[in-house]
Amino acid sequence: MTRPTERQDGITLADTRSPAGPPAVYRRGMTVIRLRPLRADERELLQTATLGNVNWCGERFTRHDVVARPEFSHYTHIDPARGDFGIVAESDDATVGVCWAQFLPADEPGFGFVAETTPEVSAWVSPAARGRGVGRRLMESLIVTARESGLERLSLSVEDGNVARRLYESLGFSPVAGREDEGVMLLRL
Repeated sequence: MTRPTERQDGITLADTRSPAGPPAVYRRGMTVIRLRPLRADERELLQTATLGNVNWCGERFTRHDVVARPEFSHYTHIDPARGDFGIVAESDDATVGVCWAQFLPADEPGFGFVAETTPEVSAWVSPAARGRGVGRRLMESLIVTARESGLERLSLSVEDGNVARRLYESLGFSPVAGREDEGVMLLRL
């Protein structure tokens, strides 16, 4: 057990740490955030997250679109047998964010697809929890998991104007040459 430490950004790291990387529990003010693995049966959570992601700049799509349209629906489930994995952030028994990585096939690529051997990352934080470090903790935990799994790269896509781009850049993601207009970014692990 380690002692909590106060960081410059006001987050207190709680006494539970994952074996490597970011803590599994952290505190922001009086709020405790717990990180746990994403389960394959959490489709509704991934539908909500995907809906939030595609509507980041205003309502453009419906939940029906997310479920019915192939370009969105493949983000609404993970397949651990193919290597997919994710992290969920919870506070007071409510989910406040999720980050997941999927090995999508070339014949069903995502917006940030670069190769079948490179998982594509999606991340979502509930509007009420944004700006509090939840997204950073989720991404850091996912990156640690990817490294520990022996992965070499992670990809994602982020639309122009989305403030999440700053987070991704700060974590080491960089634009993929020739696909800058699509917002495709890559992190070499």
